[in-house]
Amino acid sequence: MQDSRFTPGMLIGLVLCLGLMFCAIFASEIAPHDPDRQHLAHRLEGPSEEFPLGADKLGRCVASRIIHGLRPSLGLAVSITAMAALVGTLFGVCAAYFRPLDALLMRITDCFFAFPGFVMALITISIMGPSTTSLVIALGLPGWPKYARVVRSKALALRECGYVEASRAIGAGPLYILRYCILPGVLPSVVTISTLGIGSKVIHIAGLGFLGLGVQPPTPEWGTMLIKGIPVLEAAPHISLSAMAAISVSVLGFTLLGEGLRNMLDPRSNLSDWRKMQTVS
Repeated sequence: MQDSRFTPGMLIGLVLCLGLMFCAIFASEIAPHDPDRQHLAHRLEGPSEEFPLGADKLGRCVASRIIHGLRPSLGLAVSITAMAALVGTLFGVCAAYFRPLDALLMRITDCFFAFPGFVMALITISIMGPSTTSLVIALGLPGWPKYARVVRSKALALRECGYVEASRAIGAGPLYILRYCILPGVLPSVVTISTLGIGSKVIHIAGLGFLGLGVQPPTPEWGTMLIKGIPVLEAAPHISLSAMAAISVSVLGFTLLGEGLRNMLDPRSNLSDWRKMQTVS
């Protein structure tokens, strides 16, 4: 059975996430070259001292483009996750506390659950056109229902707690109870799901970029780099492999951090998992 202390996996995830964020913030200082500058004499050149991860077919530094690609990938992933968490949390707490609204809000949530998220994103971007705004809306719309479901279940349990009943007894209004009694209790679950969700959003952003529907050139983006490197995969595999490695490291970091936060913030889930394992064994 796990406990709620720091685990090696969580520590690795935290280091990876902090390192990625540091590189994204100081990309201009860390990158060895301008990501858009062309060095045609070095096109498709492999890794070297001057170009640590080689150069692409236009002679641009792959390492510089990978580092600058952190900004749209992580920036958009965090923005999309924050929007989904905010909408889902509002739906969840309102459905749990204001019981007459529960059926209506949950049926709206079920309608969004009925559509595959990535398909909905493709349809939204096809209608709105490729842009940063459409990307945020397209990936944020299918993301909030899972927050609503989890928050509602947590809030339903919290609204029956003694301190909530005591707040009602002394005349506290619904907004006060939601803000000071229920929201603090559901935030650990929201933080955990959000951290895990950032990794999945990085994959979705790269997937849309791979299809040409994500962040548009000349902005460096990992999915676009991946598809651009496929035609020259045999001659210059470092282009696609570098983009794949960047995506994998990002997803790994946020997944490990999210799992660690789940273990720390919700120890009861560990007890439940342990009991299930004992039953199976």
